[in-house]
Amino acid sequence: MLKTRFTELMGIEHPIVQGGMQWVGRAELVAAVANAGALGFITALTQPTPEDLAKEIARCRTMTDKPFGVNLTILPALKPPPYAEYRAAIVESGVRIVETAGNNPEEHISELKKHGVKVVHKCTAVRHAVKAQKIGADAISIDGFECAGHPGEDDIPGLILIPAAADKVTIPMIASGGFGDARGLVAALALGAEGINMGTRFMATVESPIHQRIKEQIVANDERATDLIFRTLRNTSRVAKNEVSQEVVSIERKGGATIDDLKHLVAGVRGRGVYETGDPDAGIWSAGMVQGLIHDIPTCAELVSRIVREAEEIIGRRLKGMVA
Repeated sequence: MLKTRFTELMGIEHPIVQGGMQWVGRAELVAAVANAGALGFITALTQPTPEDLAKEIARCRTMTDKPFGVNLTILPALKPPPYAEYRAAIVESGVRIVETAGNNPEEHISELKKHGVKVVHKCTAVRHAVKAQKIGADAISIDGFECAGHPGEDDIPGLILIPAAADKVTIPMIASGGFGDARGLVAALALGAEGINMGTRFMATVESPIHQRIKEQIVANDERATDLIFRTLRNTSRVAKNEVSQEVVSIERKGGATIDDLKHLVAGVRGRGVYETGDPDAGIWSAGMVQGLIHDIPTCAELVSRIVREAEEIIGRRLKGMVA
């Protein structure tokens, strides 16, 4: 068993995390991850209302008695969701682990910690990690350029970002972006992290609540099958390469594109439709470069146990054998 400060802090068996994923982080996946001894996060804003979130947390509890958390992503919006109400639903449901992401989480961290909630803040830069530690985060997730979703605007890959962050923070840190197997876990530990966060890899599992054809598409894709969109808007997002993402990239390359020029292509309802209908070209959907390392669709239990077992073998045999 691999024991780290992060596993001790969160009360989990293995240093593996399933991060929050819009439309994907639902109870059936989170419970399966928890039962495998890892840490899963329900995605709060996948649920239409705070009341629906409370019901989803309760549903998850019918499937596991192990620790799990909720992701609360704070995004800029003309009409933002009622974040305080979602936060209250988390606290009132007795959840004791929250992953924050997006904009400055200071208000939320302060309020959550009043209720004994441990907070992991997801960062895309060393300076953000330092700030998260300063404002009270219990742990951070450092997100490299390889990741699905928003990698920030600095374009720093994990090989540099992880140890750079480890040099600056003292709280436990998990590594995100490009992780999908035992080799990545061992590498992350060597670079100074105390666990890994996986999104795309957990999408391609039996319990993942997305269409089977999308899981099979992830397996079929290689490491080149992503696009970076919203680059010109300084809101970069890595998504699975498809007909829609290529059209977005083409519009942006012409210059002067605004969100109004793109919104018919990137609407969230279209992305949700991908997971529901199984049509990979129905809209924009998130996937990372780690697709090139995904070759099967195991159960969460099979995936977690395989990663831990193989990581222990790498550490105990291969690396040990290199020491003269």
